[in-house]
Amino acid sequence: MKYAIVTGGSRGIGRAIAETLNEEGYKTIILYNSSQEKAKELEEKGIITIKCDVSNRDSVKGAKKEVEKITDKIHVLVNNAGLWYLMPFERFDEDKYEKMLKVNLNGLIYVTYEFLPLLKNAGGSSIINIASNAGIGTAAEGTTFYAITKAGVIILTRRLAFELGKYGIRVNAVAPGWIETDMTIGGKSQEEIEKLRENFRNKTVLHTTGKPEDIAYIVSFLASEKARYITGQVIVADGGRIDNLTHSV
Repeated sequence: MKYAIVTGGSRGIGRAIAETLNEEGYKTIILYNSSQEKAKELEEKGIITIKCDVSNRDSVKGAKKEVEKITDKIHVLVNNAGLWYLMPFERFDEDKYEKMLKVNLNGLIYVTYEFLPLLKNAGGSSIINIASNAGIGTAAEGTTFYAITKAGVIILTRRLAFELGKYGIRVNAVAPGWIETDMTIGGKSQEEIEKLRENFRNKTVLHTTGKPEDIAYIVSFLASEKARYITGQVIVADGGRIDNLTHSV
């Protein structure tokens, strides 16, 4: 039996990843900090759910103890938990920035560090970090501080690949563009959602928007033996953002 952990796994991209890995035969464990009702829905599919605030190291240590009651080996760790606020630089809000930093970057560090012994025990495992195309320079109004945290995720991915390769641990990242989730369209009217969709369609050469499953399938590949020779890489999945494809090199 192979075990997978997905942080922020109760909804959105994390939920799609958890469901996909579960369907592919992994015993999947999600760490979640909200949406308990959605977590219960996953339990009905055989997915194990553990309440955990990844930005709190003590909470992560507690989650590790719960996982150790189940297994001493983790074959796949997906650091998906994330938080974002639209915040133009001129309206800098220290509290919001600190929250994003604690979840998006510190949380990834805490989870990876605490679960590293279990990843080593697997004798060949895979860490996949969910970054963002904002972290590689894709510009969007109000995303500067979010982009800083995701750029950190990308740098950390490459450094961890360098440091953990000696244990047979591969470390890669996926950098999504705009994905339709309850975080990106929740609370908006249908008219607002359609305007958002059209806006992002017009920014891609494929003229389409992304779904959580699009990211889940990439994660599934990176977790598998088919990707055994891939580490330290960032796969951008953004429909072919026109501004990224046409800028001068």
